[in-house]
Amino acid sequence: MEIVPPADRGDARAFEALLQRHRGIVLKVAGAYARDRHDRDDLAQEIAEQLWRAWPAYDVTRSSVPTWMYRIALNVAISHARGRRRHGGWVPFDERLHDVADGAAADHETRQRAHALRRAIAAQPSLDRALLLLYLEERSVREIADVLGLSESNVTTRIHRLKRRIREDAAPPEHD
Repeated sequence: MEIVPPADRGDARAFEALLQRHRGIVLKVAGAYARDRHDRDDLAQEIAEQLWRAWPAYDVTRSSVPTWMYRIALNVAISHARGRRRHGGWVPFDERLHDVADGAAADHETRQRAHALRRAIAAQPSLDRALLLLYLEERSVREIADVLGLSESNVTTRIHRLKRRIREDAAPPEHD
């Protein structure tokens, strides 16, 4: 667990260093909830601003830095997506490769599977999308529950149902 001294919580440079170390969280969440590069950049900036506002009150005894960042980033992203939907401008998840490690170097089959996974994630409601992102990040059930404010048994059940639904949606249609 990363320890953040209380004295550093008012220091902009300490926050910038922390944000830089964990920037992948912000980029992944923004990429999952924003339509295009401009929207992703705006959402990432909005997330960073909210993290900065919450930074002085961060309680190291309650959660790890990544858990705290995911909780804030996902709340901002879900609110952003809801606002975009209300105003008619929201389209779920940009299907282009974004922040995928070695995406350009991956073979065709790997790119196809990644594309199908992104489509499956995009088709989920906001809470399930958040759950899938955390699950794919290999976060523990406890951490996912903490970030999303769910019970651990609810997380386990939701993951099981989501995996089943995605498998069923990906299955080729049966022919008569």
